[in-house]
Amino acid sequence: MRYTLLLFILFFSITVKGQNTVVSGTITDAKTNQPLPFASVSFPGTSIGVNSDVNGKYSITTGKTYTQLKFSSVGYKPVTRTIVAEKEQVINVRMQADVQTLATVNIHAGKKKRYTNKNNPAVELIRQVIAHKDENRMQSYDYTEYKQYEKLQFSFINVSPKISDKKLLHNYKFFFDNRDTTSFPGKSLLPVYQEEKLTQSYYRKNPEKTKKIIEGEKKVNIVNFVDEEGVNNYLNRMYAEVDIYSNNIFLMTNQFLSPIADGAPAFYKFFITDTIEVDHKKMVELSFTPRNGNDMLFEGLIFITLDGRYAVEKARLSINKNINLNWVRSMAVDLDYEKSTDSRYHLSKSDMKADFGLNKKGEHGIFGERTITYEHFLINTPRPDSTYNGENIVTLNGAMQQGDQFWSDSRGKDTLTTVEANVYKNIDSIQLMPSYKRTMDLINLFAVGFKTFGPVELGPLGSLYSFNPVEGSRIRAGGRTTTDFSTRYYIDAYGAYGFKDDKFKYLLSLAYSFNNKSIYKFPNDYIKATVQYDARIPGEELSFSQPDDVFLSFTRGVADKYLYNQYYKLDYVHEYASHFSYAFGFKSWEQSPAGSLYFINQLNPALNNAPITTTELTMTLRYAPHEQLVQGKLYRIVIPSKYPILTLDYHQGIKDFFNGGYNYQSLRLRVDKRFYLSQLGYADVSAEGGYLFGQVPFPLLIIHQANQTYNYDFDSYSLMNFLEFASDHYASLKVDYCLNGFLLNKIPLFKKLKLREYITFKGVYGGLRDENNPALHTSLLQFPEGPTGAAETFTLSRQPYIEGGFGIGNIFKFIRIDFVERFDYLNNPNTTRYGIRFSTWFDF
Repeated sequence: MRYTLLLFILFFSITVKGQNTVVSGTITDAKTNQPLPFASVSFPGTSIGVNSDVNGKYSITTGKTYTQLKFSSVGYKPVTRTIVAEKEQVINVRMQADVQTLATVNIHAGKKKRYTNKNNPAVELIRQVIAHKDENRMQSYDYTEYKQYEKLQFSFINVSPKISDKKLLHNYKFFFDNRDTTSFPGKSLLPVYQEEKLTQSYYRKNPEKTKKIIEGEKKVNIVNFVDEEGVNNYLNRMYAEVDIYSNNIFLMTNQFLSPIADGAPAFYKFFITDTIEVDHKKMVELSFTPRNGNDMLFEGLIFITLDGRYAVEKARLSINKNINLNWVRSMAVDLDYEKSTDSRYHLSKSDMKADFGLNKKGEHGIFGERTITYEHFLINTPRPDSTYNGENIVTLNGAMQQGDQFWSDSRGKDTLTTVEANVYKNIDSIQLMPSYKRTMDLINLFAVGFKTFGPVELGPLGSLYSFNPVEGSRIRAGGRTTTDFSTRYYIDAYGAYGFKDDKFKYLLSLAYSFNNKSIYKFPNDYIKATVQYDARIPGEELSFSQPDDVFLSFTRGVADKYLYNQYYKLDYVHEYASHFSYAFGFKSWEQSPAGSLYFINQLNPALNNAPITTTELTMTLRYAPHEQLVQGKLYRIVIPSKYPILTLDYHQGIKDFFNGGYNYQSLRLRVDKRFYLSQLGYADVSAEGGYLFGQVPFPLLIIHQANQTYNYDFDSYSLMNFLEFASDHYASLKVDYCLNGFLLNKIPLFKKLKLREYITFKGVYGGLRDENNPALHTSLLQFPEGPTGAAETFTLSRQPYIEGGFGIGNIFKFIRIDFVERFDYLNNPNTTRYGIRFSTWFDF
């Protein structure tokens, strides 16, 4: 590990005759060889000292001629070593556990003193830090700017060196031999992902604006079948920049309460453990630990200045081994702050490390580290408005093509090791090897569902076979072109056959990309023409799967009311880097009943089951500020954030245009937002409303989104039947609240399971105007009926439809079970009041 900023402060600030004494090394347990974190290292008889970091490493500097160095740690025998003054040296220390054999004695223990915040000097000190937070943050200045260099790396841990001896992997020996065995004792690191970035950052207080200009970016990844940009977004979200002055720190897709948050004394215990002197100024070493070891909280040390500012000069944050965090064996964040020209402290270096594995004790896994250095601070120097205008993050042209000299000049103190420098060329070489390409193709087939053959890819695999009551067994084969075929023109097609209804279904689409990029990656700018014929259930729009995925074949109750849809569509989609987008469409389609669904025209029975022909113009506006995506072959996964997503849809039906039979207009507005509630978890909320103008038959009404599968889907109503409710105006609210184990973590026995609790609510209130009520207009198609003639489709005019539930998540770290209850319309046919739903999700 490189020297911390404290070393440089001491080195340059202590000005005495002669050369400084610099001692560094690693402190380990003599029996287990494990590193000892937070061990004290000091010069005997002085107040000058440091603590080892989470990896047992330390570094201490002095300008005085001390000849001894003392090492101490709770539960270990103190060690004193002789050092050579005015010389740089490495001293590694192995400390023996302090085990004493005692004669038999009777011990009468007094009552253990209960920890309390009242009259606690450590708590009083942390309250002073909290009170001075605003003046110590960067945002207290009117203007700031700085250069930010960051490096993100992931490595496999302890890969056997013999693996390259195997015949199949012998050609990869150069890759497996490039490993780091010195940075972290007991770990052999094999890098597989590396990213560097240089950013010029600007901040203006009024009007508030943060602007980041990416001047250079360089990355390489051994896994090339996934969305590289999306993975990069997700990894940077996991390893977000840490601001200890924020109330909540977002790491590993979770919120951790900062030890200096406004409410920190209610969740942490604080202890004054030492005072140290840096640059002839005293600082307090304050240790902290969670009151509940399972909560999303840190433990560690912070160093606080006693100059009246109560600023953080250094922080060491780690996690308790019992924390309710998946896949992470250990995690540590080191923050170093540097005094600026106005005697205030700003963050100069952040180093975050995490050890990932399937279990807490395994020797293998993945090690990730993100290092950020901040240099060239400039305070209260305003720039022209043009500097701050525009997008918050801008990447300069040519940022990805910066040369070696640029990166050598940009890294500053954080130079690459030999192993890190080899990562780029080694992975580039591997990706050109035919055997590697074949392996990635195979992984791509089973993990993503597509098999690539140069200019085309076949899939998806999950839609190859499915079954349903109308089509019976259904087979489907399809594929699409890739950028190897063209970066402008794209073709997508499939053919499917149902053995029960004896019908062939198909899709063919042709697209042209205006921005010369894949139409399956953000940002889109394309026009697409589509012709399609297929069978679908009205109101079935499940977000977790494709319509003909094999897993949707298993449903509760009877789901045999289908429509055959013949589509002719023309769509134009344009997305901006700001994540504002618009789409315009033309659609002409014909709907015919299938299965047990019938079109009944009481006014003219001769038109029973006659197809409905519709012509429609559509417009969609969407705005998702600061949105980050992980994009797969079939899906876009939005990385959750605190920012809302707004979507507006407008549809215009045109009668007598391309045989369109109806004039109508429909409008839908939806707002999605995640609310982060710190230690109380988070809540996903979706509010939606819609209105349809005009008179239309029931297939063109708003069919509320039902779900008759056993999978839990946030956007659908779990206990509503397909085609059960139809409206021409409605308002809905959906809430999925995750407490993140806040309650279960405090129950004995349960807390060891690391479960997470969920509370769900879904409600929709709507209605049907008289002009769209088939009971009042015989010219309209009648609502569907069951085999006995009883109605099976209803309106929501009496009361809202409401369902709610309680879920238990994180079962085996990825399974969630929801117990749901339906509260209204229980007398409707084929309803179920209670249900159990399942879902899977890999999360930290």
